[in-house]
Amino acid sequence: MAVLIEDLIKTIELLLRFNKKHSKPRIDPDLDPVLLVPGIAGSILNAKYEDGREERVWVRVLGADHEFRTKLWSKFDPATGKTVSMNENTTIVVPQDRYGLYAIDTLDPDMIIGQEAVFYYHELIVQMIKWGFQEGKTLFGFGYDFRQSNRLQETLDKLSAKLESVYTLSGGRKINIITHSMGGLLVKCFMSLHSDIFEKYVKNWIAIAAPFQGAPGYITAALLNGCSFVDGWEQNFFISKWSMQQLLIECPSIYELMANPDFSWDCHPLVQVWREIHDDDGSGSSRTLLESYQLTESLPLMKEALSGNMVEVDGKQIHLPLNLQILKWANDTRNILSNAKVPATVNFYNIYGTHYDTPHSVSYGSEEAPISDVKELLCAFPRFIYVNGDGTVPVESGKADGLDAVARVGVSADHRGIVADHRVFRILKQWLKAGEPDPFYDPLNDYVILPTAFEVEKYVEQGLQVTTLKEDWEIISPETDDTVNNEPADNPTTIGGLLVTVGKEQPYSEAQASVVVHPRSEGAHHVEVRAVGVTASG
Repeated sequence: MAVLIEDLIKTIELLLRFNKKHSKPRIDPDLDPVLLVPGIAGSILNAKYEDGREERVWVRVLGADHEFRTKLWSKFDPATGKTVSMNENTTIVVPQDRYGLYAIDTLDPDMIIGQEAVFYYHELIVQMIKWGFQEGKTLFGFGYDFRQSNRLQETLDKLSAKLESVYTLSGGRKINIITHSMGGLLVKCFMSLHSDIFEKYVKNWIAIAAPFQGAPGYITAALLNGCSFVDGWEQNFFISKWSMQQLLIECPSIYELMANPDFSWDCHPLVQVWREIHDDDGSGSSRTLLESYQLTESLPLMKEALSGNMVEVDGKQIHLPLNLQILKWANDTRNILSNAKVPATVNFYNIYGTHYDTPHSVSYGSEEAPISDVKELLCAFPRFIYVNGDGTVPVESGKADGLDAVARVGVSADHRGIVADHRVFRILKQWLKAGEPDPFYDPLNDYVILPTAFEVEKYVEQGLQVTTLKEDWEIISPETDDTVNNEPADNPTTIGGLLVTVGKEQPYSEAQASVVVHPRSEGAHHVEVRAVGVTASG
């Protein structure tokens, strides 16, 4: 029975122009090398002491918050564009074990708390090894100090050296770069400032969940209220939101993730505050007013809110307001990013997350409990106006790379989970020409079938063996002028059916399937496959 239903599914795949081929060997020496570049907070960081010892400070569990404040809190130096640890005896370095993969694989290698948030590229690395990639031959990682600016020359020099090293170790093969989140901005900066080196060593660049125009709600709330990378009781073993906030205020990389005020947003990001306004007539009465600030208008508000922000380090009080020098630096970085172009010999691909509520505008206070002093914003609970995205980066920002892209694909996944999403694995495997050929992918049309639901049930009814199958697919194909402009009415729902029977007499088996292909919506076709098989033993 299962064989009949499998034959039906294969037939449907063929009708949808998908083919199945033979698998490749586990280690494929013909693969082009891949360099994985993480985003913010996506690299293990070690504190290196004067005697040469190293100690992991990000991510760690025992004494996490104390060591974080002691080793990672930093101050920005406008002369160099670098943020330097307040502890003068500590240098922050990224471990280079496993050709750079150790630092971006599992951020807590000890796995004391077993929190999924500390997995980074782990699942993707496992998959790529199954496809035939080999560490140190065709698979590498580039971890970096994510506190720094995406255009810090020191970081760019290290990336340049890494590209040359990967190129050499792989036998002179050009490189596939896969970036996640802010790693996309780092590579885009490098491509803009060192296009000759980029073109020399890079074959393809695949950006995943990159905040090309910023992450409005998330970054605004992070600067004013901090952020946490884990939820629930595990926060007791992690960094407090307040401690993280004090780091972010002096991080150029965070300011470079602020929403781009020059971008033509469909819905302009706002900071809204319910304010308590006292009347000047001497009556002592007050009223509440909802104030809305656009991007540039919100900066004075944030500056005032953070004007008295202080931390204590080694018994000294250090002032940490909104850093206007970093803001200027970040604006210059944004200009560099806006001028980036993909070299003619390099292919660029963009995968962005969809179908998750994503902070866009942020609101403080309420009509019943307004804000009376702007400094109260630091301890107020932020409420968000959400848009479609990956939970961190809005779709509008993730799609707006401003580059000549071979393909842009939206995948229903959250910001961290997207690099471990099986649908993304399918797409990457095809674009990298790796592993077993995917029966759900047609390279001639660049179609991708992403299974979104699967349910199978077997039971016996009146002596008959019955198997039912429900499977939903999402077919993603390149957008063309024709497909974009066509209305749903021009592409009606298509319904078809298949029937397979084995044996004209008892015993016999029969399976039938119905296929419903819905009109294209948001770049994808939804396909419903419903199959049922019956076997009689006679």
